[in-house]
Order: sequence, then structure tokens, then C-alpha cells
Amino acid sequence: MSEENKAIYRRMSEEVWNQGNLDRAGELYTPDVVIHSARPGTPPGIAGVTATVSMFRNAFPDLKISNESMIAEGDLLTVRWCARGTHRGELLGARPTGNRVEFGGISIVRMSGGKIAEIWGESDQLGLMQQVGLIPAMAAG
Repeated sequence: MSEENKAIYRRMSEEVWNQGNLDRAGELYTPDVVIHSARPGTPPGIAGVTATVSMFRNAFPDLKISNESMIAEGDLLTVRWCARGTHRGELLGARPTGNRVEFGGISIVRMSGGKIAEIWGESDQLGLMQQVGLIPAMAAG
């Protein structure tokens, strides 16, 4: 089961996030998927997934997620990932900068019936906001 769950997550990363194929979300997430780290105002379920992916893919059309490491046990999967892309569209009010960005995170995923049912995630949002100019980077020293 653990290897199957890893394969499902890899497929989701590639097809939904990297390729932007939002139609695949229904195959890979349960209809009522819960994303515990969703931004306030994000719709529940698959609509929240597609809204989040769309927001990031509009801001970073060349977005690529790489899964750096995965640990699976039973119905749980932990993934350390890295996202890379070029800021070519608006993100949370930040106008496109053309900057290459890179930020990482860790997601803990609960699988149910071969689909992603629940996600808890933490990512380097501060680093991302600094890279797109929403928050000034701290001066060295």
C-alpha cells in the first residue's frame, strides 16, 4: 500500500501541479479533500485544490514541483518537496517580477481509497514572498 500511495502522489504532482491538468484532480483527490493549510477563503474540497493550483500556475507558468523525499506508512505519506518557477503572473497582489523562485515545504497526506483525502502542509511562504517582492529581504549582518 505504501508504494501505491507514493505513486499516486507522484502522479498528482506531475499531472496536476507540473502539467496543470486540473481535470485529473477528481481522479487523484477525494471530492471532500481537506487541506488544513489552505489560505483563508479557499473553497473546500476539489474546488480548493484547483483554485490553489491555478493561482500558482498563473503566477509561475513554468512551475515544477519535485518530490525530494517520501516516507509512507499505512494510509499516511510524508513528502519533502521543492517548487521552482519564474514569476510571470500576479501572485497575491505582487506584480510579475520575472524572478526565478524556489521554495520548499513538507506535506503530510492521508490517503483513502487510492485518493488524497487530507493534507497538512508547511512551506517557506516567507522566502516566497521575499522572492516576489511582497516582503523585503532582511539585510545581512
